[in-house]
Amino acid sequence: MNKTEFVDAVAEKADASKAATAQVINAAIEVITSSLEKGVAVQITGFGTFEVAERAARKGHNPATGKEIKIPASKAPRFKAGAVLKKAVK
Repeated sequence: MNKTEFVDAVAEKADASKAATAQVINAAIEVITSSLEKGVAVQITGFGTFEVAERAARKGHNPATGKEIKIPASKAPRFKAGAVLKKAVK
């Protein structure tokens, strides 16, 4: 399901206009993104938690040459599914 299909499905489920639904979904994505930029986790009870994971620096290998390379430390977004979502998927 892509974003357009998602907006259509939510609009139908909520009996709302597609334009209003798209605006709300875009606002929610912006809030989650800005919170993660600040390092603040977003927990939606029953659904899951969006958070920032820190990856330590490590060594890797260049697949083309086999030469060892250093991979710098980084941060990445992470989503942990909540219990209700996990149960629904099973």
